[in-house]
Amino acid sequence: MENRARFWEPADRGRVRCRLCHRNCSIPPAAAGTCGVRRNVGGSLTLPYYGRVSSSAVDPVEKKPLFHFRPGERVFSIGFTGCNLVCPFCQNWTISQNPDAPSEFLSPAHAVRVARESGCGMIAYTYSEPLVHAEYVLDCMDRAREEDLENILVTNGHAQEKPAREILSLTDAANVDLKSWDPAWYRTELGGDLETVKSFLGIAAEMTRLEVTTLVIPGRNDDPGDMRGIAGFLAGLSADIPLHLSAYRPMYRYRLPPTPRETLELLAGIARERLRYVYLGNVPGSEDTLCPSCGAVLVRRDGYRIALENLLPAGPDSSACGSCGAPVPIVPPRSRGGRVSGLSGNDEGGP
Repeated sequence: MENRARFWEPADRGRVRCRLCHRNCSIPPAAAGTCGVRRNVGGSLTLPYYGRVSSSAVDPVEKKPLFHFRPGERVFSIGFTGCNLVCPFCQNWTISQNPDAPSEFLSPAHAVRVARESGCGMIAYTYSEPLVHAEYVLDCMDRAREEDLENILVTNGHAQEKPAREILSLTDAANVDLKSWDPAWYRTELGGDLETVKSFLGIAAEMTRLEVTTLVIPGRNDDPGDMRGIAGFLAGLSADIPLHLSAYRPMYRYRLPPTPRETLELLAGIARERLRYVYLGNVPGSEDTLCPSCGAVLVRRDGYRIALENLLPAGPDSSACGSCGAPVPIVPPRSRGGRVSGLSGNDEGGP
């Protein structure tokens, strides 16, 4: 399984150059890239962690968070170890920053079988960063499509164009973290690159159902001007892209106070000047989806308890408001069910 790596090229002195993400790691022999899971063995990029799953569970699709894709359904979720970012507030740092965290091998065929047995019609690649395991994710997505399962990607969006397009061509819905509008903070604090994420979001908006999450951290990324930048950029792709503004809580290396709800509400008001669907996450209270034409409640949410009130299926992948008949950008549910099982992880955001 180790010699399945793609998205790389040989370099000088036995090194390999990984071309998966923004880092373009030049990896010497017997070493790994920054993500910790892509290793140079004998001048070839190998995948010693291929198929190693650190977390699995059946989750509400709203936990990803996805509010406009199959509301009320459950999704079989799998997570991994390693990450190409070093976020000091990561809620899954025990797996993202430790490639050797406990894991079990799960082949793509087995992952699809477990999803089927759990009663789910979807598989989510989530918890830690799935894109650093691009080859495995592609294999799983291929097998899932063959078995009529839908694929959900939850990612930080740090991938170069070629792997991004390959994975997104097999993705039915994605939630992408847009962690800040400040390129310097992205680079110095997180080890990320804003331009790479913006490019990924542009591709995702073309190729799949896209939702975006920003974890709002007091004094770090809660500037109203930056929120105008985020909302304006997303609106330039589509004003129908849902934006989830989630409250930060002290985690990992950060000990800042939690995000006040008032901050989220202020930023949400700014975002709603450009975007039709803005939700608050990680705070008490319901986050209903309203018809932008008449204001009727389409989907009522109380935590992960979901009620479809005026949402009418208008086709397999489209919906309409039952009150005024206007089309709404929500993929309706196909089925219900799925029992919670396995190891669990956390997605950024959510109710």
